[in-house]
Amino acid sequence: MTKRRVAFGLLVVLVFLMRPAWTHARAAALLLRFSQDDVHGVASFGAHDVDDEVIDLPALGFAGGAPARKGDSIRGRMYTPRGVSDAPGMVVCHGVHHLGIDEPRMMKFARAIASAGIVVFTPELKELADYRIDKTTIQTIGHAAVALGARVHRSGVGVLGLSFAGGLALMAAADAEYAHAIDFVVAVGAHDDLERVARFFVTDVIAEPGGGELHLHAHDYGAVVLVHMYAQSFFSARDVPNARDALRLWLWEKFDEAREAAKKLTPEGQEKIALVFDHREDVLRPEIERVIAAHADEMKHVSPHESLAGLRARVFLLHGEGDTVIPASETRWLVRDAPDGTIARAVVSRAIVHVDLEGTPTWNERYDIVHLLAGVIDAANAEAPSGN
Repeated sequence: MTKRRVAFGLLVVLVFLMRPAWTHARAAALLLRFSQDDVHGVASFGAHDVDDEVIDLPALGFAGGAPARKGDSIRGRMYTPRGVSDAPGMVVCHGVHHLGIDEPRMMKFARAIASAGIVVFTPELKELADYRIDKTTIQTIGHAAVALGARVHRSGVGVLGLSFAGGLALMAAADAEYAHAIDFVVAVGAHDDLERVARFFVTDVIAEPGGGELHLHAHDYGAVVLVHMYAQSFFSARDVPNARDALRLWLWEKFDEAREAAKKLTPEGQEKIALVFDHREDVLRPEIERVIAAHADEMKHVSPHESLAGLRARVFLLHGEGDTVIPASETRWLVRDAPDGTIARAVVSRAIVHVDLEGTPTWNERYDIVHLLAGVIDAANAEAPSGN
């Protein structure tokens, strides 16, 4: 048994002594189930067995529960806790990853939440699975929240978004078409301004809301995603399809296959994609910055920064202190940009590495996350069944 596990086990004991102990103990056990940091079976506290299935959930419109369009549905995976009547619901949204709802960490995370007595639906977000941050995803998240609310007979549900899905989830909650269906949002490692984050990918510098700057070496992944998103701006029309295929393979960490696919490009295209693969942002920076400027208006449409005026849901923000994909400064921007009274809790912690529970946190940092999760559990159970 490691010292880390013993320490976390003692933390669970402590939260039992606090008030409200029940919710905090459930939150601590939930965190243990996700991290697999169990001590003497503590993670089983309050846990339910979970059934899961891939389904097509009918998409419902704003008024009267009518279909958004005849035959519309949202493909996703439903996680249902056994033996729980009138369970609340939560839409859990994957980040930018080609496996989407089938990504193992995502499935583990959704199952852990469902084991706390919450019906979880993970919608397939096709754009994010294709490494594209697109406003269509906002609509899918919103429709998923409306549809899940009808399924669990609640007037509202929660939405949890990982990485860029966190920012898009906040935008769905601020949209008048979906706001009525979203009671709270949990954004983990979310962005506030896509343009600001995109510039960070090639400069290693990002603005803080207080006027300062955060200097941090950006993860190499970010620039590759950016070039893939706007491949038409980096490559000739002839090279775009093959460039996207090669970049996609690179993002899938199939590096040898990516280099082989890149041989289909013209000599000019091969030269440029080699710079991307070799992470030569120092050479590519002027061109990338021009592309960012050219797509700035498009980026605003997928950025919460100036789009949260309609937000009424309670918001829980969680971010890794050393996140090199989306820096923690973005969560501090979200705290500033969200309407007054909407931020329930915001935690920036060394216990998180982007959207993974890792690091070497202090007891206080561990408890901060438990306290945030306790608030999420309370929020999920606050809305009474609608009686439909």
